[in-house]
Amino acid sequence: MNTPSEHNPLRIVFMGTPDFAVASLRQLLEAGFNVVGVITAPDKPAGRGRKLKASAVKEFALKHKLPVLQPTNLKDEGFLKALRDLRANLQVVVAFRMLPKVVWAMPTHGTFNLHASLLPQYRGAAPINWAIINGETETGVTTFFIDEEIDTGSIILQKKCGIGPKDNAGTLHDRLMELGGELVVETCAQIQNGAAQSRPQKQATELKGAPKIHKETCRIDWTLPMNKIHNHIRGLSPYPTAWTQFVNGDQQEPIKIYKTQMEAMVHDLPTGKLIAGKKELKVAVQGGYLHLLEIQMPGKRKMEVSEVLNGLDVDKNAHLR
Repeated sequence: MNTPSEHNPLRIVFMGTPDFAVASLRQLLEAGFNVVGVITAPDKPAGRGRKLKASAVKEFALKHKLPVLQPTNLKDEGFLKALRDLRANLQVVVAFRMLPKVVWAMPTHGTFNLHASLLPQYRGAAPINWAIINGETETGVTTFFIDEEIDTGSIILQKKCGIGPKDNAGTLHDRLMELGGELVVETCAQIQNGAAQSRPQKQATELKGAPKIHKETCRIDWTLPMNKIHNHIRGLSPYPTAWTQFVNGDQQEPIKIYKTQMEAMVHDLPTGKLIAGKKELKVAVQGGYLHLLEIQMPGKRKMEVSEVLNGLDVDKNAHLR
């Protein structure tokens, strides 16, 4: 790859869609980099009125008067011409979609991606969720040059980040979002100065993946050990949220669980059995009890359990399954 110079500075096209990507775009602008265009997803219907809503990246880009392209087909000749006309020599991708080679191979200095894990671990769509679900105590962010496969390209830079016992997917997302922005700026600076050195990803004996999360992924298996259930819940909180079936007398309905607390205890109760007090609700599990702290009943908002219990009679045979 050619080295940028004062006479040939970086001209960056930024590609991203959600809030996670906004932090990187913001930090690039704050650092003084020349972002010549932004590629993001088409507007989508949202809310009860199903009105078209712009992505977080588009809203930010328009506020900063950046040109925006929203292709539905990344191989469309009209889009490719518009992309070439931006005359970018570097493309930066954060939380976008898989790019065809005709796009990622276009700029002189290549296209790099920010991924929210320490590659090669947790390749895939949901690295933040899976790191917590699997009980990791450390993760991080990686920048790498895009190639033909998903999340396999040569690594440029990495930064580590601890995962605390009280972290959930939301708190970790926010920390990695800002850390990722810092890494994107640092990566662009190294490319700008001709100092960027990439290295192939190491071959790991055990690779942990981060596949897309579906509704059934979010269902709680109450037969698992207590810590695994607890990590499953916090790894999906606040979104897309763990859920279970609440069986209470003749009533059976799905509820969402956002927050729990573990209590190690020997007992002989069946897994999933609910024990209710005036202000607490706990579930018998393997190795003790999981105290439910924040839940959402159907048609209701998320509430603390003490508030839910004000209007809920819990049957002596109530359970979760």
